[in-house]
Amino acid sequence: MSAPTPAELLTQAEAAVTTNPAHAEALYKQILNEAAASASDELRNEESAQSLREQETALLKLGELYRDQKNAQGLAEIITSSRAFMSSTAKAKTAKLIRTLLNFFTPIPNSTPLQITTLQDNITWSKREKRIFLKHSLETRLVALQLEAGQYKQALGMIEGLLAELKRLDDKMVLTEVHLLESRVYRGIGNFAKAKAALTSARTAANSIYCPPPLQSALDLQSGILHAEDKDYTTAYSYFFEAFENMSAQGEEGALGALKYMLLCKVMLNLPEDVTSLLTIKLAVKYAQLREVESMRAIALAHQARNLADFERVLREYKDELSSDPTIRSHLAALYDTLLEQNLLRIVEPYSVVEIAYVAEQVGQGRQSVEAKLSQMILDKVLHGVLDQGRGCLILFDEPEADNTYGAAIETLVQVGKVVESLYAKTVKIS
Repeated sequence: MSAPTPAELLTQAEAAVTTNPAHAEALYKQILNEAAASASDELRNEESAQSLREQETALLKLGELYRDQKNAQGLAEIITSSRAFMSSTAKAKTAKLIRTLLNFFTPIPNSTPLQITTLQDNITWSKREKRIFLKHSLETRLVALQLEAGQYKQALGMIEGLLAELKRLDDKMVLTEVHLLESRVYRGIGNFAKAKAALTSARTAANSIYCPPPLQSALDLQSGILHAEDKDYTTAYSYFFEAFENMSAQGEEGALGALKYMLLCKVMLNLPEDVTSLLTIKLAVKYAQLREVESMRAIALAHQARNLADFERVLREYKDELSSDPTIRSHLAALYDTLLEQNLLRIVEPYSVVEIAYVAEQVGQGRQSVEAKLSQMILDKVLHGVLDQGRGCLILFDEPEADNTYGAAIETLVQVGKVVESLYAKTVKIS
């Protein structure tokens, strides 16, 4: 009895995927382990091409199997072991295959470190094989993963070399992506000046080419984030709205994130009542009942009521939704600080002397944190008074009136000086 052909093995493997995944895996590996035919005659060339197509199908199906099984290690191994097969395919097809296999890592939880290792290994291989465009694609992906993992120093080192090569090749599309990643990395380390400069470079490169909608949305989103960091929430909102419209039209997952940023801007602009009306627009309706959007609506209601206890409760109740995004987390921390300050001012306003313990009880905070906040407010001249730590009291003063005596005296002396200089000039002329 003759051995089954690769096509028959593929059929058997596909049938066994759901019922016997281990057997399907073994069949796919058997196909991949068979060497592709290589002969000079036309018939053998056709057979070779058919064999390559079957191996490609087996490789992708095995990758899908590992993805469904959440087997990141297996996925990394087949990417490495299939290089001999990939070396015999066209460069464009190899790049597509590797990108597809790497995309299978995305749904696998906690696979980022293994993805980074796999990418570094494949970058070394692409250098050795002189596959320059594949190397650039993999390096760009590696920078994105390093950014996600918080490896900012390594990402900046990779970006520096990548930008030098891309400028020499004048590859505007990848150049735009890398400059955008550079902006995000600098924003991650808190260097907003360089983040803005990198974003400007990205937009300059994008203006000279056709910019695909997903990339344009990413540029708008980053522009909005940087404007929000500058407290320019009105401009940030307009960028987020543009990104949200484009992402919704393309069906991208990032649309929900853009909508959350839009709602955040409304809250930060002290317009929490606009949050409800914003969620009634056509594009936003399908997201209105999601927990992520509910968290922003709850924040808006707590802020509208100026209720610190409600604000804290929302932060606890929606911890995962509100703390996972660094942009939302940092702005809500500033909002919480402002709300605490407003509550403290409201409580201490009627008093000339008030116990710190009483103030802490009224705002529902620990005495130590309230004392530190009052101290900060006094130093910032938001509050006029002193802390008497011996008595545990806050002593408040009336707001001092500006005394312009010294300013007026200096101005008078300046005018007298001008008169003296004028008289001296006239004396010189007479003599």
